[in-house]
Parts: sequence; C-alpha cells; structure tokens
Amino acid sequence: MGLWDWMLAVYERPGVPATCLRLQDEFGQNTSLLLWAAGVRPMDPAVLQAAARAAQAWDETALHPLRGVRRALKAPAPPVPDAAREGLREAVKAAELRAERVLVETLETLGGSSPGAGGGSALQAMTAAVRAWGRPAPEDALAALAAALA
Repeated sequence: MGLWDWMLAVYERPGVPATCLRLQDEFGQNTSLLLWAAGVRPMDPAVLQAAARAAQAWDETALHPLRGVRRALKAPAPPVPDAAREGLREAVKAAELRAERVLVETLETLGGSSPGAGGGSALQAMTAAVRAWGRPAPEDALAALAAALA
C-alpha cells in the first residue's frame, strides 16, 4: 500500500479526523506532515526540516487559500443558488484534497514513501515533525493520534 492510500485509510479510523482537525485548527499544524511523519517515521532532523519547509510553503501557496474558499462557500451566498454554491464548494474541496496529495507526494521525495520505513514510534516521529514545524502541539493530542493510527 502506498503512502497516500495508507493516509486515506487511517484517516477513516475513529478519532483520527477529529484529532487531525483539532491539531490543524487549534494549533496550526499541517496534518499531512503529521501523518507522513507517523507513517514513514523519518528521524533525520534535516529531512524533517526540509519537509516542514515544504509543507509551510505549500500551506501558503495552495492549502490555506483553498481551505479558506471552501469554508467561505459553506454559508449561503444570495443571490447565488444554493445548488450552484454547493457544486462549487465540492469542486474546491476536490482541489484541496488534490493539493494535499501533491504535498504528500512531495514529502515522499524527501524522506520515503513506505509506511513504517523509518525508525522510532509514530509518536516520536510526529513530535519531531512538530519541532521542525516550529509551532507547539499538545502531547495528549499527538498521543491520541498515534494511538488511533496504531
């Protein structure tokens, strides 16, 4: 199973979406970076720094703008018909998911593409990714995510 398919599968597990959204929305984390780290478990600080820089740049270029538009389209926008607005919202949502995949594919080029390829635990790898990301995240949320991924 490739990394993207693994990430989609684990995202469907109980607790994973809510924990990822909490880490993203409350603590400014990039969930693709976290899931990549949990899956591949890169422990080389240089790889983690390069991955964090790539994720930060892609957040600014694509993910944040797309997410902002998707969220803005959630509310009615008269006189635009709801069906047209929802159709556009779904298209933006698909573009946002594609942007996530582009990031994951980029991360694969930096530090592996096979789930479980690196060393250490998922929690250790995510904690190292958070350090490279440069914004704190609560250990309880990372531990909950690691447990849900196990």
